[in-house]
Amino acid sequence: MTGSSLSSSQSSSSVPSRPAEGNALSSLQAARSAIAALVRTGVRDVVLAPGSRSAPLAYALAEAQTQGQVQVHVRIDERVAGFTALGLARGGARPAAVVTTSGTAVGELVPAVMEAHHAGVPLVVLSADRPTELHGTGANQTTVQDGIFGRFPAAAADVEAGMDPAGPIAAAFAKMDGRAPVGPVHINLQFRDPLVPTQADALGSAEDSFEGLPAAAPEETPGSLAELGGTRRTVVIAGDGAGETAAIFARRAGLPLLAEPSSNARFGPNSITAYRLLLADLGPQIERVVVFGRPTLSRPVAALLARPDVEKALYVPRPVNWFTRGKRPETIVTDLASLLAFAGRGTPGWLESWQRASAAAAAAIKDLLAAEAGLSGLHVAGLVWDNSDANLVLGSSNAIRDVDLVAAGNWHPLDVYANRGLAGIDGTISTASGIALAHGIPTRLLLGDLTFLHDAGGLLLGDGEAEPDLQLVVLNDAGGGIFTTLEHGELGEQEEYRDVVERFFGTPHRADLAALAAGYGVRHQSAETARDLEAALQAPVKGRSVIEVKVERSGLRALHRRVRAAVHNAVG
Repeated sequence: MTGSSLSSSQSSSSVPSRPAEGNALSSLQAARSAIAALVRTGVRDVVLAPGSRSAPLAYALAEAQTQGQVQVHVRIDERVAGFTALGLARGGARPAAVVTTSGTAVGELVPAVMEAHHAGVPLVVLSADRPTELHGTGANQTTVQDGIFGRFPAAAADVEAGMDPAGPIAAAFAKMDGRAPVGPVHINLQFRDPLVPTQADALGSAEDSFEGLPAAAPEETPGSLAELGGTRRTVVIAGDGAGETAAIFARRAGLPLLAEPSSNARFGPNSITAYRLLLADLGPQIERVVVFGRPTLSRPVAALLARPDVEKALYVPRPVNWFTRGKRPETIVTDLASLLAFAGRGTPGWLESWQRASAAAAAAIKDLLAAEAGLSGLHVAGLVWDNSDANLVLGSSNAIRDVDLVAAGNWHPLDVYANRGLAGIDGTISTASGIALAHGIPTRLLLGDLTFLHDAGGLLLGDGEAEPDLQLVVLNDAGGGIFTTLEHGELGEQEEYRDVVERFFGTPHRADLAALAAGYGVRHQSAETARDLEAALQAPVKGRSVIEVKVERSGLRALHRRVRAAVHNAVG
């Protein structure tokens, strides 16, 4: 079928084609069609693991449940979600579906898909994916999902963004018509922004809307960098894994350094605090960008890297796996001499303007947080950063973004780690345990409650196994706080979306983290004030322990508004 590839264990899929201009479905329209097609095949139960790229499916499921077509079950762990759907299919003797977002979330379903294959269970996997133009670019949470389950699915379809998935879904089920074994079906659905309902296709609306498709990413810029130089309004961006070379480079060239926490370059006088907020005021002046590592945290940085009026260079001294040549807009540079020639030196006053703005922003945030009643993720992030002198591991979602906003460059832990390959929350505790065991260095892990619950099994140690020196600082806001700060949080402020957003994205829970830690034999303590937390952080990290900090999620979006306003007014 045009716009999709269909395969089974006996045939290979083809490259999907792009829908004709003007005929593309919006993401929500495509999601509605997918859910309706599943209902026609007999699906009555769908297990949803929340995520951002899968948001259109979540909103479509909300509609379908309201109309009595499906029953939606929400689980925060994709492995749990997969096996829950497997049990629903087996117990109900009819197909059941599981919905995930993109990235590692899809990989979490492999065990359930394998079981469904060998047991002949009609488990339907709906995996949300980034659109084709983002594949091979290093875009956040983007990997090869088509064919990820190998030969286990009885049928599979990869549906291009903007295409109607109804046909591919029907064709996939048609392959199990009595001439082929029953088993799992994988439907990979690519979605483009916007991922939330617009006025044209608002929740519950039957009105169709069509949107054009964005242009593909620009190709790699040709030309010799060695010929370029002079003074420029250039900034250095240090993404994950950039290393201290990025900080040294920025210092030598006299350029502002916009460094993510896990770059391990966030130190020195050129490091800019709250840079993602400063881009609103200073960003328009930028002429060139030099990129070290892989930046994934910030939408303002992503917007900067997408600007056609800004020349960009990506330093790649050795081959990497996270992008395909020709799929990124930057010129690829392999040596520092050419990179220096491209960047030039900062124009007079350029670095100083960023440093002044950085100091003003840091002071404004500090004053605002000092006046806030109670703790927030930003309070906790600052205290953890300032009191960590060994290894620091940062969970995905809000934890690393909070640190990115408040951590100053006058202090840096020994090494900072984060799982930014696909930016999933899965396996975070286990990753931190391995880091702590690798060299016997005490390690602190800052993570959210859902990230903790997702990998609570990582706390299990068999008899005789070495115990890492690992302290977990768990910011417990009883749900998924990151979605509050995204566009879903804005929708959640509207009466008609409040309950949907809270259930499907906020995923509220009442898990007892203290009891859970005790069950695994891990020490637990609560920190209710900044003084409590600071005292706990200054104690030696020995063995395994959990510091739980309970905070309110309801005021998070408003707090970030106040932070943005305070920074803007301070930089003014």
